Amino acid sequence: MLRESKDFGSSCAPQKPRQRSKTFDDSGRHSALGLRCREFASISDAPVKRTGSITVRLSLVFLLLLVVAILLGAFGIGSLSYFNDVSSQVRDRWLPSTGALGDLNNHTSDFRGIEAASVLAATPSDLAASERDMQQLDRSIAQSQDDYRRIPHDADDQGLYARFVADWDRYRLAVGTNLRLARQGERAAAIAGYSTTSKAAYDTASDALDELTAHNLASARRASLREGAAYRHARWLILIMIGLAALTAVGAMVYVRRSISAPILGLADRMHRLAANDTGIDMQSTERPDEIGEMARAVVVFRSNAIELMNSRIGLEQQATMLRERLAEEQRLMLLQRNFVSMASHEFRTPLTIIDGHAQRLITMKDRLSPEDLAERARKMRHAVRRMTHLIENLIDSMRVIDGDVSLYFHPITVDIAALLHEVCQLQREIAPQAQILEDFTAPAAAMDGDANLLFQVFSNLLSNAIKYSPRGGLINVVLAPTESSIVVTVQDRGIGIPQADGDRLFERYYRGSNAQGVVGTGLGLYFVKTVVELHGGEVTAQNREGAGSCFQVRLPLRLAVPGTAMPPGVAAIAMTS
Repeated sequence: MLRESKDFGSSCAPQKPRQRSKTFDDSGRHSALGLRCREFASISDAPVKRTGSITVRLSLVFLLLLVVAILLGAFGIGSLSYFNDVSSQVRDRWLPSTGALGDLNNHTSDFRGIEAASVLAATPSDLAASERDMQQLDRSIAQSQDDYRRIPHDADDQGLYARFVADWDRYRLAVGTNLRLARQGERAAAIAGYSTTSKAAYDTASDALDELTAHNLASARRASLREGAAYRHARWLILIMIGLAALTAVGAMVYVRRSISAPILGLADRMHRLAANDTGIDMQSTERPDEIGEMARAVVVFRSNAIELMNSRIGLEQQATMLRERLAEEQRLMLLQRNFVSMASHEFRTPLTIIDGHAQRLITMKDRLSPEDLAERARKMRHAVRRMTHLIENLIDSMRVIDGDVSLYFHPITVDIAALLHEVCQLQREIAPQAQILEDFTAPAAAMDGDANLLFQVFSNLLSNAIKYSPRGGLINVVLAPTESSIVVTVQDRGIGIPQADGDRLFERYYRGSNAQGVVGTGLGLYFVKTVVELHGGEVTAQNREGAGSCFQVRLPLRLAVPGTAMPPGVAAIAMTS
């Protein structure tokens, strides 16, 4: 049987939303800052040392990165060169050798088959055709041998190949002998030679070729293993160098960030804070001998200038504030004076006119007046004087309470609130005869604790406002409604009312409604009312509708708060002194 050819291909195949500045009141601190700034300014005049320059340090960093890149390239080239050498051995020696030996195995196997066909040829034409095929295979075998010889081999390969060539030549001599016998017609002798001499020579040559092929495959397999090891070695070397390069780059970035970028950003942040007038900043990097140190010392000088400028501005603002406060106070005093003069001239004019008129009538008609007429005119003159006296006392009491000296003038006693309200109504009827005041005291009210004079002024102010801001002869209701622990007094008119926009500021000091133009007043009446009511532990509320009148409701407790209970501001001190 003919030997099968081997498969050499599978065996040798390679394997990542200022705060504003604080007011500086300590001039000594500013002076110290100024001295330090001058020291830094003198230091900043010194030239920057070249060795400490940022340019030099950055150059060193980039030089280090360049050296690392060069080393990386050198290691990479070396690793690739070694891998290429190993790969070239597999590519240029073992793969072509394996291919050439595979061709030799195929051609020699085919040659043995053609030899059998030639010795068994029945006709001369068949023999001639076999001889032509044999010659073609001789040329192919010679070509494969030439291909193998062109490949460099070691001594073992060359010895094995030489033995194969010698054995193959002996086989070819035996084949030639068999062909001559076949041409001479001695088929039996040719077949006998094919089975004995030729077969033995072929087996010897085939064994030599098999041994050469096995040796070549083993060498190719070892070369393939060296190639894989070289690839892994090169890969690990490259990965290690990449890791070292990454660590170097990270180190360079950290160095640049900490030594250059972070200080520069810190200086920029401090400059922004200085621009926002925040001079209480802590300067760093002033001791550095490089450009950043120069910038830091320049920022210190700039901060010193900013502090001096801020001190000047603060002084100017304080002076401006004092001037504005004095101006506002002067304007307030002028307004109070103008309102007081206007009110006094208006309020005093009527009773003075009454007194003057009746006095003139008494002078001109002294002989014709009866005792009854004389008493009536004297009574009207006394009412006019009482009105003036009431007005003056009202002003004095209001100013005492408003100025805060309340404890000296708060004298609570037991008060008959119904009698006090009736007296207030009577007084307002005398002052304004045209007023229609309707009293509703039908429910009996218990006596309460309070300052009769202050309460008289409270209800006089409310009733006077109701008359003042009502149409001539408008109806005014005064209602007294007692409860278990308090009394509620309601004063309701049908006058011009108060605009809704003014409701929240109704009880503010010096505030007057926007529709009160042309009506004499100081803006202190309702503030006085609220102060006195709260002094008694009560509350006052207002319900207003512009054009439909106003309704003021005063709620007062029957008994003043005792120690240990909640009391409004100022009442505790008053209760201790009263």
